[in-house]
Amino acid sequence: MTATKIPADALVFVGDGRKAIFLRNKGTADAPNLEVENVLEHENPSTREQSTDRPGRLYDAGPGHKSGVGYTDWHQIEEDRFAGEIAQALYKAAHKGRFDKLVVVAPPRTLGVLRKEYHKEVADRIVEEVNKDLTGHPVDKIEDVLLNH
Repeated sequence: MTATKIPADALVFVGDGRKAIFLRNKGTADAPNLEVENVLEHENPSTREQSTDRPGRLYDAGPGHKSGVGYTDWHQIEEDRFAGEIAQALYKAAHKGRFDKLVVVAPPRTLGVLRKEYHKEVADRIVEEVNKDLTGHPVDKIEDVLLNH
C-alpha cells in the first residue's frame, strides 16, 4: 500500500454516477485536512422505474424467426451522463483557475467515463487517481482511506 499524496490546496473529487463531492485540502501533503466545498447529488431512479416496455423483437430473414433486443439500462446511461457533466464542471473550474492540482477518487466505470470526457486542461492537472467508491463515507474516513491507500 502506498499513501495518496494530496498536495496543499488541491481539489479532491470523490464521486460516482449518483453523487459528486468536491473537497479542498486545507492542510499539507503530509497532513491533509479535507474540507467540503460542494456536494452534488443526482436523482436517478432504477431502470424499471424509467421504462415500462419490454425489449422489442426483430424479425429475422427466415419465416417466423424473431430475435430479441437487449434491455436498455437507463439507470447506467444516466449515471454515465452525470459523470460527463462532472467532467464539464471540472473543465469550467480549471478554466477559471479554481484549482491547480486535482485528485480524482471514483469507481472504475466512473473513472472510465471521466477519462473519455476530460478536457486537456483538466487532465494536465490530475496528480492522482484512486480507483475506489468512497461517496458513502464521511470526510474523515475518506482522508484515512486515501492516506492508507
